[in-house]
Amino acid sequence: MASHRKRRAAAVVCAAAVAAGPVPVAAAGPVHGAVAAGPVPAAAAVPAAASGPAAVPAPLSAPTPDPFAGLGADEIADRAVTATRSATSLRMTGRVVTEGQPLDIDFAVNDRGECTGAMRIQGGAAELRRIDRITYIKGDEAFWRVSMASQGMPDAQIDATVELVKGRWLKIAPGQAGSADLSGVCDLKALLADLDQDQEERRGLTRGPDSEVDGTPVANLVKKRPGGETTTVSVAREGRPYILRMVRAGGGQPGAVRFSDYGKPVRVVVPPAAETVDLSKLEPGTPA
Repeated sequence: MASHRKRRAAAVVCAAAVAAGPVPVAAAGPVHGAVAAGPVPAAAAVPAAASGPAAVPAPLSAPTPDPFAGLGADEIADRAVTATRSATSLRMTGRVVTEGQPLDIDFAVNDRGECTGAMRIQGGAAELRRIDRITYIKGDEAFWRVSMASQGMPDAQIDATVELVKGRWLKIAPGQAGSADLSGVCDLKALLADLDQDQEERRGLTRGPDSEVDGTPVANLVKKRPGGETTTVSVAREGRPYILRMVRAGGGQPGAVRFSDYGKPVRVVVPPAAETVDLSKLEPGTPA
């Protein structure tokens, strides 16, 4: 019985980790490849805009002085990566495709390993929070069933686990199964470090027509690949040259992610103890 609980605990956390991320910021554009997955509110609060198709750049409403005058697209990308890597916090929203499935995300994360966010995948929704090195994840029944089935858990174990975590937060402490995997979702420093991992990948960009992202003028850097795949990175033309949006069109994994709330506090609320279930309840030596 104990070994069954141990396997179940591992499978549950693996399922959550697979569904939740990590969120590869760098993978969202030509600064390092293509849009890929990754999740400040309830799970239902993933914005509707995140569920739609890849965003189309809004036309620039009025001309503004160009802070990138005289710079090539690759040089603008270098400045954008430097600025974005310096961020102490940010918010990511959008839709990406992972393993052929669309994943809607809305995550706020800071450089102290804290995060709060929501995601939707295959009709299921979940919230994730991390604070003081403890991860909390709360999914609806559809989320848990889809996630655990993807890990090959038998139906009987899925039913028992769903009953245990129904309406509750699964609490995963440091050192418990899968804790390190889930913490990667909230590791802003590691995510942003990936932006500069392969500098050659962001070469060969061209600058497209300028536009706006949420009212901020942006320079659009475009990279086209064989097969009709196009990735566009939008860089702020006002204030620091942060990356504000990455869009991938064409190819097998289209998606769009917006980055906002740079430097804003990330407030993570610890769920009430009465609404949590410790992962140890799925591990050996404790009743499940």
